[in-house]
Amino acid sequence: MLHALFRSSHPGPTVAVSFIAFALALGIGLDPWRIVVVTLMILCNQFSIGLSNDWLDAARDSRNGREDKPIASGEITSATVARAAILLAAASIALSLTIGGLAALAHVLFLASGWLYNVGLKSTTASVIPYIIGFGSLPAIVTLAADPPRLAHGWALAAGALLGVAAHFSNVLPDLDDDSVTGVRGLPHRLGARISGLVIAASLVSASLTIVLGAGSAITVVSIIGLTLTLILAVASVVLVIRNTMKRILFRLTIAAALINVALLLLSAPRLS
Repeated sequence: MLHALFRSSHPGPTVAVSFIAFALALGIGLDPWRIVVVTLMILCNQFSIGLSNDWLDAARDSRNGREDKPIASGEITSATVARAAILLAAASIALSLTIGGLAALAHVLFLASGWLYNVGLKSTTASVIPYIIGFGSLPAIVTLAADPPRLAHGWALAAGALLGVAAHFSNVLPDLDDDSVTGVRGLPHRLGARISGLVIAASLVSASLTIVLGAGSAITVVSIIGLTLTLILAVASVVLVIRNTMKRILFRLTIAAALINVALLLLSAPRLS
């Protein structure tokens, strides 16, 4: 059952986002116990959102024979996944309260955006908004967890939001056709693969520029190299989009560019607030 729960939680994105939160908390110099709480809080947050996704999509997955989904394949019941999602959401909120009211509010905003996406926003033109809010709030959660709490700079919030846009479109891009068949019609589906690819490229380049320029005196050779690599990958992505070929390669390029942006953000962590 635990293995089935883990597979239902979308462990890849969960671990990635939790690591980013941990690295940002470490980078701004939070007390050790606050770093642990922030990391566990975001881990529970992301597990909850991932589980709620599989729970709320269970009927659709079963109709479409998604044997890769534990609920659809009969490995675990929908009720069990639902209970775990709710308990983990409650645990993440309880943890957030130990690091201050402002950090808790920012965290609840992040958690609510993920749940609202799963509840129905994923099939609307507003599908990108939860990603903008969720990823945009992550730097604020970390800085507000400090003692005394402080709000992250606007450039950090903007960079997080732009990475959220890229994450949404990148996550959906490989499965545009399959999702459309199953009734999921979010913003990327309505815009199509070509425009979605251009949105990803523009978001990643904008995020890089925001981080490098926003961090001010933190600009280094590494930052310039990161920005240059992002531009190169973005141009390559645009070429693939124009040719309308190799969608999987495009997806890998965008993931690589996103990782570079995350690295730039982590390098700028001491200047987040």
